This record gives sequence, structure tokens and C-alpha cells, in this order.
Amino acid sequence: MNTYFARPIAPSALARLRVTDDAGRACVPYTATDGGHPLRCCLRLSEPGERIALVSYAPLRRWAAETGATPGAYDEQGPVFIHAEDCGGPAPSEEYPFSRTGALRTLRRYDTAGRIVGGRLLELPETPAEGFDKALAEAFADPAVALVHVRAVEYGCFHFEVRRP
Repeated sequence: MNTYFARPIAPSALARLRVTDDAGRACVPYTATDGGHPLRCCLRLSEPGERIALVSYAPLRRWAAETGATPGAYDEQGPVFIHAEDCGGPAPSEEYPFSRTGALRTLRRYDTAGRIVGGRLLELPETPAEGFDKALAEAFADPAVALVHVRAVEYGCFHFEVRRP
């Protein structure tokens, strides 16, 4: 069982992203001909034939709107895949999403104001959950850390967030 909770994009944010993304562009759904796209709505990989969309998402901006934080220049946006229609969110899982042994992840730490207060590169070990648990425990050992964003190193894409337990 995971020690920390990997959060997908919230349903309210998904509803808006399926119309207009965080860069102000209209959502353009398509049918995936191949699978393997990391879906941030349900935290699993896409399958061929599913209706998906690639949208621009600003995770820190969304969190700041909930909490009153003011991230300033740290408010970045980037591409994420989502289902084109509501999918009901992630199924319960014993694993962290998008965990592939050897994959490189960066864990960016943010304080309650939304400013970066550290980060860590993580190469996922044979048991990815243990690697994530250790890296997240290290992050939350710092009392200033309120939020951690997990991103893929290869493309810089946001994968999921973890909030202080």
C-alpha cells in the first residue's frame, strides 16, 4: 500500500479543461490509435481506441486558487493527456501511477505560498513504491513543504501531485 496519496487532476478542473485548457485553447479530442499515454484524470495509461485530449494544464495555479497561495513566476503550465469525457477518476491501486522501474522522475517541493523550496531526482528502483515513499517522506520531513509535484524528466510533464498528509 502506498504511504502517500497520488492525486489526479480534480474533476472540476477536468470539466473546464475539456472545454478550454489553461493556455486558453479549445480542447480538441481525438481517438487514440495507440495506447500508452499517461492519463492524468484516472492515473493510468490510455488504450487504443479511447477518446483522449492533450491539453495545457497549470497544476500550481489550480492548487493556488484553492489555497490562496501566490506562486508568481513558479506558475507554469504544460501538456497533459486526459480522457475527452468523464471517466470516473482512478481506480483504487496499490501502486503509484506511471511507475516503471528505471524511469526518471523529478519531485518538486512547494511551500504554502506556492514557491519551490527544493526538489529531487528519483530513478524508480525495482520496487517503485518504496522509492516514491522514501522520496516523499524526505520531502515532507521539511515542515515548509506543503505540496509535491511528480513530473517525468524526459518530457517535463506533470504526472500527479501529493499533498502533505
